[in-house]
Amino acid sequence: MIKESGILNINTKNLIYNYNFFKKLKKNLIVAPTIKANAYGLGDKEVYNLLLKNNCKHFFVATLDEGLKLKNKNKFINIFILNGLQDYNLKIFSKSNLIPVINSIEEYKKIKNSGVKFAVHVDTGINRLGIPIEKINEIDFGNKNIQLIISHLSSADEYKNNYNLKQKKIFSKLRNRFNNNNKLIFSLANSHGAMLDKSYLYDMIRPGIGIYGGFENTKLGKRIKNVINFKGKIIQIKNIQKNQYVGYNRTFKTKTKIKVAIIGLGYEDGIPRSLSNNGYVYFKENKFKIIGRISMDSFTVDISKSCHDLCIGMYLDIINNEHKIDKFAKICKTIPNEVLTSIGKRVYRKYD
Repeated sequence: MIKESGILNINTKNLIYNYNFFKKLKKNLIVAPTIKANAYGLGDKEVYNLLLKNNCKHFFVATLDEGLKLKNKNKFINIFILNGLQDYNLKIFSKSNLIPVINSIEEYKKIKNSGVKFAVHVDTGINRLGIPIEKINEIDFGNKNIQLIISHLSSADEYKNNYNLKQKKIFSKLRNRFNNNNKLIFSLANSHGAMLDKSYLYDMIRPGIGIYGGFENTKLGKRIKNVINFKGKIIQIKNIQKNQYVGYNRTFKTKTKIKVAIIGLGYEDGIPRSLSNNGYVYFKENKFKIIGRISMDSFTVDISKSCHDLCIGMYLDIINNEHKIDKFAKICKTIPNEVLTSIGKRVYRKYD
């Protein structure tokens, strides 16, 4: 019996559907899912093992600890560490079958003669992690331990943004220097970048949010399936009289007598305070408004007009197939990535 106040149902069939969608974009395209941040909150070990069973062989995580957690014992499975070497001992990467992504010339000098496999991150204009393009000639790309060359788009979700084209031209110019080197793999696109056009695909793509059913525009949203159903348990039902206040700081005042349900989730669980007096939850055809402030462990909804006999212990949907994560994110004034990674540890993950 599930006792938790929140449940995150994860539709594994839809997750694999999304993975296979990306694989079909181009023949022999390598799809390397990004499973950092606990697989965007869905559970890194579970998602990693699920993808392994579906013949996925390449993965990206952010930190060394995230890579070590996956305990890769197969030298043919590649797990890339995006945050690079930092001050870690090089031996830990080779011993654990993990591949650091080099982000600076200093890191390159440290690893180039070590015998450890590595990838190179080239900064083509996002000015975040990565080796500046003007310093790229300091890299000896004949080094047999270089497995991959990546860059990252700044505005991939903005399909008409010319900055994408500018970055692609820089990356393609670098790629064209190695036409005779079939060993090197090149990767530029994430989930949204993969939807720009096929010229952005190169040899590998690194989808993250798209694997998990999230998107920021309809071009991707029309092609992938929803993966999650996020729901919260009713922990109390009560009647509130007219002219009474609900929640902290008295931000909501009743105009009539109403019936409310208290849901046992709060901002610790991934229900942001921005939904105070603003968001909705759902039960079948009913839609219930959130009233008052979101608390750390609970929030209140008006169920006065419910067509159903709701009771304590029942669950109301926060995100589902009809009310998807992109809609929820827009109400919260954020992006699906933040929504997923904010769902707390108290929420029970259920894999269907």
